[in-house]
Amino acid sequence: MGNWWHWNPAEGIARGGFAVIGVGRFGTAVCSELIKAGADVLAIDSDQKAVDALRQVDPAIQARVVDCTDEEALREAGVLDVETVVVAMSEPISASITATLIAKDSEGSRVKQVIARATNDLHMKMLQRVGADRVVFPSKMQGHRLGLELVRPNLLERLRLDDQNFIEEIRVPASFVGQSLRDLNLRKNYNVNVLAAGPDNHLTVNPPASHVLEAGELLVVMGSSEALAALPGS
Repeated sequence: MGNWWHWNPAEGIARGGFAVIGVGRFGTAVCSELIKAGADVLAIDSDQKAVDALRQVDPAIQARVVDCTDEEALREAGVLDVETVVVAMSEPISASITATLIAKDSEGSRVKQVIARATNDLHMKMLQRVGADRVVFPSKMQGHRLGLELVRPNLLERLRLDDQNFIEEIRVPASFVGQSLRDLNLRKNYNVNVLAAGPDNHLTVNPPASHVLEAGELLVVMGSSEALAALPGS
């Protein structure tokens, strides 16, 4: 991923990027997908052992031991300078609620989106009340899925064929709108095959090369994980 962490007190952390607070199994899975996609990630946990374990997964990751309930500590670490914060810890509940509130409500925070993990319906309601933009329920698989969604917001569904190849349903990227499949030549230019295209609930299987893609349409494509990840975002 390269050395993303360029700390300059006058400039702060680089704009954009993601912060993941809590690096248990769920948080580590989110980090893994973000890093795989080449995203800028800052990982935070109050437990040194958890941070050390994450560094063993990826030695290049920027991970720090920080009290997530301490506003100034989060600010100093750079959490409030990223665009998306994932509050991935499950317990204590009060800590996840406090971290969410700090990210959303602190003076000068640049955070645009907070995605928080809940353990039950009451926890979810409390997170929503303090400003969480999205609440998810935990599992390692959902962690990987969330990481994919964050770096590829137009991805709707993914079906694994084997260790390397997948079928994906995506929203037509803005850069594809108004172009025909012949013009795009996705097989040649992106090494993916188009299986279907068209509006929701009215897909054309094996569409003709003359099919012109429109905004909001679906595109079902098949290829390797690397090839699919190279497709333009929404």
